[in-house]
Amino acid sequence: MAVIIKMENVSFSAQNRPIVQDFSCFFEEGKTTALVGPSGCGKSTVLKLSAGILVPNNGEVFFRGSEIFAMNRQENLDFRKEAAMVFQDSALWANQSLYQILELPLQIHFPKMLKAEREERIQEVLREVGYKRGIYVRPSQLSMGEQKLIGFARALMCRPKLLFLDEWTESLDESAANRLIKLVESHRRGQNTAIFVSHDFRIVKNLADYIIMIVGGQLHKKFSREEIEADKDAADYIERGIAS
Repeated sequence: MAVIIKMENVSFSAQNRPIVQDFSCFFEEGKTTALVGPSGCGKSTVLKLSAGILVPNNGEVFFRGSEIFAMNRQENLDFRKEAAMVFQDSALWANQSLYQILELPLQIHFPKMLKAEREERIQEVLREVGYKRGIYVRPSQLSMGEQKLIGFARALMCRPKLLFLDEWTESLDESAANRLIKLVESHRRGQNTAIFVSHDFRIVKNLADYIIMIVGGQLHKKFSREEIEADKDAADYIERGIAS
């Protein structure tokens, strides 16, 4: 078993309020893990801490054995090339066009890539996510669902091995949501890793190899897919926790 992300005794507070407390867990490479729990329990914060987006007040986060916040510039670039985040609110830059937003990861991580190659890659990923409108517009001209598609496309741009997904199907119609679910399934079949937050029990049940229940900013229990399939009480417990 190879561990790709490990969190050790991680705590995080905002405005003097503890959100995550003494959180320790690991995520296996090539597996998909769902972070679930009641609203406000700290799921998204745990996800952002594991992705190195938020800096913990205490504790350490490791990527393949290297502490993320102790990495040098090149090590951090290598990590960011291999890992990508889809934010719940899409987090698109308001003052840039969609093309600029999608092109930037390629410019950073593949500086020798020709402009024509970047354009080809952008169009390829947009077809994958099902976005069909123009790309020389600003995010404010898009619906929330369209913004989510662009946020997902940006995450796929460098073909990451590790995806962090925060409610990535929210604000999408059923057809668009199913398309992105299939992309994550394909990512999973390629022996890649995903860590995601979702309130949709159907997605959790069908995609997750492991499910981590978070309560009050702490790891309450970890389940495997086999446990959920074999134990209806465990499945009901998780579904109630997601819905609360």
